[in-house]
Amino acid sequence: MGTFSRLGNDLYGGRKSIDFVNKRGPWYLVSVLLVAAAIAIVLLKGLNFGVEFTGGTQFDVDVAASSATQDTADELRQEIADSGIEAAGTPTVTTSSRDALIVQTENLSNADNDAILQIIDDVTGASGDAISQTEIGPSWGQQVAQRAVLGVVIFLILVVLFIWAYFREWKMSVAALVALFHDIAITIGIYALSGFPVTPSAVTGLLAILGFSLYDTVVVFDKVRENTTSAELRRTRYTYAEAANLAVNQTLVRSINTAIVALIPIGAILYVSTVQLGASSLQDLALSQFVGMAVGVYSSIFLAPRLLVHMKSSETEVKLEEKRAKARARAMADPYATVPSFAEDMPVEDEPGADPADRPVVDRDRPQIAGNAPRTAPPRASEAVGRGRVVPPSRGPVADSRAAGRQQPSRQTRSKRGKK
Repeated sequence: MGTFSRLGNDLYGGRKSIDFVNKRGPWYLVSVLLVAAAIAIVLLKGLNFGVEFTGGTQFDVDVAASSATQDTADELRQEIADSGIEAAGTPTVTTSSRDALIVQTENLSNADNDAILQIIDDVTGASGDAISQTEIGPSWGQQVAQRAVLGVVIFLILVVLFIWAYFREWKMSVAALVALFHDIAITIGIYALSGFPVTPSAVTGLLAILGFSLYDTVVVFDKVRENTTSAELRRTRYTYAEAANLAVNQTLVRSINTAIVALIPIGAILYVSTVQLGASSLQDLALSQFVGMAVGVYSSIFLAPRLLVHMKSSETEVKLEEKRAKARARAMADPYATVPSFAEDMPVEDEPGADPADRPVVDRDRPQIAGNAPRTAPPRASEAVGRGRVVPPSRGPVADSRAAGRQQPSRQTRSKRGKK
């Protein structure tokens, strides 16, 4: 845990960095392939809509408390599926309370209806008044579907308005919506692949994961906005892409921790509802939430910030900042590359800072004669030595010094000092 904490601190401080916003091509390709595969699954296999959307028949069976168990529900589901009735090929059987079971099938004919009642009687022992039958018309299912679609549309409109009002940046709204479509498409594709029936609980779970996906994207974008202000870019000398990538690294640990905390209980619900309880409304809700949250973390880290940086890269201010950053990088690569060299006997016109117009034109094909040779500095005159200086009189005896090779004041003993 300490290593993970240190990694988080290094990512937040910029000491370590993972490149999330560059190499757009490969990551865009991954997202496009995932979405395309999800759409292909939906088109080829289709969604298994429940009776709430397509209409059908529902049997409410009152049984003894000892029979209202998951084992009884599983046995009844298997017997109905093996009966050969086409409309009851994929029945839904769930426990409703301590003394009730619910059986849902597609619309049945009178003969098929009697056959299902007989199977229920054989498995549970319930008959007559213990079984109540309800016909769910397709019109009611269409109303449920229309309201579900209307709820999603209203949710998306509110999301666009919120992001625009909060960030005042339409490109952030576009990036967030693209990431949201990415999450919805993959979630629906995996749901179709699982074969779970689409129920109102599944729609509720879909709306819930839309909120989670946008929440994580908004958190990342909020950090991007904080790091990409004009004052912050001038202080750090980062480009927009570098500042956005730092923001993703700074929120990475938080996104992972939030996802783990959310996915563990939802995964437990999914396991219990699928393995121990069999088909139930809990598995519809848990599957859509589990897949949507996992994909939402991926899109908020790998897709939305990269798409935002891609759209912002065409702005003039961002382009100028990138040019300045490249110039700084070249200057830092070799700081002495632009320092002029100087020699003591260098001609005047070759000295650093000399006007190029004063440089003579040299014809390499002509002999170098007077007037054609390049100008050079005149020879330096011999310097005058000892001029302008007055040697001060010595205040003591002076004698030749072997060490210095010239006359130096000699040192006398204290007893002889001041005596002539």
